[in-house]
Amino acid sequence: MGIRQRPLESMVMNSNFWQDKRVFLTGHTGFKGGWLSLWLADLGAEVHGYALTPPTEPNFFTVAGVQARLASHTLADIRDFDTLSRALQAAQPNIVLHLAAQPLVRHSYVEPLETYAINVMGTVHLLEAVRRTPGVQSVVNVTTDKCYENREWVWPYRENEAMGGSDPYSSSKACSELATAAYRTSFLDAAGIHLASARAGNVIGGGDWAADRLIPDFLRALDGKRMLSIRSPKATRPWQHVLEPLAGYLLLAEKLHEEGAEYAEGWNFGPDDNDAKPVDWIVETLCRQTPDARWQCDSSTQPHEANSLKLDSSKAKAKLGWTPRWNLETALARTLEWHQAWRDGEDMGRYSRDQISAYVTTATDA
Repeated sequence: MGIRQRPLESMVMNSNFWQDKRVFLTGHTGFKGGWLSLWLADLGAEVHGYALTPPTEPNFFTVAGVQARLASHTLADIRDFDTLSRALQAAQPNIVLHLAAQPLVRHSYVEPLETYAINVMGTVHLLEAVRRTPGVQSVVNVTTDKCYENREWVWPYRENEAMGGSDPYSSSKACSELATAAYRTSFLDAAGIHLASARAGNVIGGGDWAADRLIPDFLRALDGKRMLSIRSPKATRPWQHVLEPLAGYLLLAEKLHEEGAEYAEGWNFGPDDNDAKPVDWIVETLCRQTPDARWQCDSSTQPHEANSLKLDSSKAKAKLGWTPRWNLETALARTLEWHQAWRDGEDMGRYSRDQISAYVTTATDA
């Protein structure tokens, strides 16, 4: 049973705020960026996307028909400062949401130079372009829960914990956070541009086909009738449906835009503590819902990844009014439902927008 609360829009969002706002969104062809593009368009925003081509085939951007909902669509690299600056100035945005990234831990071991170039200098390029573009009032840089120096303790990490990272991905995102803080203090505060960073957990949801991610790997194995191999069955992560942090990003951008410097800092958007589960719990739960699924533990040597990771989102709950709405069981069920709808050939743009609507209007799960 759910605990009845006010609908999401009345609880944390001004439903009229995004109407006709010009939004520059980097990474719009990715998994999270595609979902955010649809949501912004439904809220009435004018969305200008800047990203590389979709990173997988299939991909959410294409399957859900995201391009048709955009005001402009630039395929270019975040490391290309001149092209990025021109696109930003052409869009003349009020709000910038920075999601473009190299988002995979294991890929960062294979391509560390690319990872640092995109996640660190890509952020610097964006912030430098922002301060040269008149009209920008607020910026949200989306990083990750892995930006914290992981001490493998049982307590959730708070926004005032030290930045760090043992792998190139985590380290690069910590560097992105440091660059964000430096640009805020050195340049953007004085220019009246309000800059915040947002750190979310391990997002799941329909339309993610990335490599080396648990849910996409599970669904690929299921579709291919293969045995799923799991690297770290006891690794604990803060799992959450993709719409949870996106709701936080939208609310944070609104608060930055309307109330300013008070919100120009780092923010966690993680699930409740009881939804930080080990990998084997996730797999067993999915297997109970899909009887044909099978899994085994991969005993081969693997690159280092954090074993335990949780986020403390008390600040977002207290100061933003944000709260998780779909518990982990619901998030897993919605992900399987989306994937089955795609396999059945449904209109996935409409289906995705219906899931957003269901999220907005649902009661909070117990």
